[in-house]
Amino acid sequence: MHLFITKAALTLCQKCKKPVLPYTVCKNCGFYKGRQVIDVLKKLTKKEKKAKEKEIKKAEKEEKAEKPLTMEELSKK
Repeated sequence: MHLFITKAALTLCQKCKKPVLPYTVCKNCGFYKGRQVIDVLKKLTKKEKKAKEKEIKKAEKEEKAEKPLTMEELSKK
């Protein structure tokens, strides 16, 4: 019954925003439901680790820039 095969539904990782299968640990950042389950940087070489850290920081910066300001943040400015 190959007629009823459907594509896998992907969700976005909460941390790095990469597509991930539901109910699985993100292979890019090692997070699951907001908690770090796997230390992804542990197995990398020194050069790869620096590149990965820069990528993670860049993604966090972009995430902060996309968030709209709350009323409290607006009042502080």
